[in-house]
Amino acid sequence: MSSKFELFRILFVPVTLIDVLDILFISFVIYQLYMFVRGSRAGQMAVGLVLIFLVSFLSQLFNMRGLSWIFGKLETIWLVAFVVIFHPELRRVLVYIGQSPIIRYFVKVAGSRMIDEVVKAAQELSRLRHGALIVIARDDNIKFVIETGIRLQAQVSSPLLLSFFSPKSPLHDGATVIENEEIVAAKTILPLTENDRFDRRYGTRHRAALGLAEETDAVIIVVSEETGKISFAKEGNLITDLSAEELENLLNASMKVRPEE
Repeated sequence: MSSKFELFRILFVPVTLIDVLDILFISFVIYQLYMFVRGSRAGQMAVGLVLIFLVSFLSQLFNMRGLSWIFGKLETIWLVAFVVIFHPELRRVLVYIGQSPIIRYFVKVAGSRMIDEVVKAAQELSRLRHGALIVIARDDNIKFVIETGIRLQAQVSSPLLLSFFSPKSPLHDGATVIENEEIVAAKTILPLTENDRFDRRYGTRHRAALGLAEETDAVIIVVSEETGKISFAKEGNLITDLSAEELENLLNASMKVRPEE
């Protein structure tokens, strides 16, 4: 009876401007979380978790003592299970929040391990003359690119990138995508530029890098298979024949990272 009275009191309490803002903010957060896990395994698990909480709420609302007792005993287990099951997604969310433009504006990152690993990989790929195409997502959603390749969830490392672009690797064709400082896809297909001024001396990799740079704010690194030279595409521009130091500086500036002194 007390549960029903509490629900009645909540439903008929006067609504203030703060309440409206509170509801809008919560709705925004839930929507962002939904977009973040939509189509993933975490999204399927989240649906099951919501159903469990719904059953728990209804059992208390209708005073179903048996179910209420069971769910009451499992409250601590639910919390632990949530952290264990959604550990990878929670990590991705925290990285995503940390890399948001608002956080970056107030907090300057002193360096990035991801950039170091990418630069080392590009330098070695250049030496070996192994063709490579590495996409680093920024603010724009590039899910349309990720979906064309093989989904992954791996920490960015130079040895792993080198293994992807080895000529004997089944993943060496196409682009590897890095998002939120994780490798999220390999063997993806990028849109080719239709710019008539594109220099025909460059091959399909450069054309694909420039094509994505024209459509999104992602930055793309290209290593030429013929010459071993490193190129960098951003905002519809292609910068060629870069040294490892120049590439690192461009990545630091693009990702708003302050190099360590």
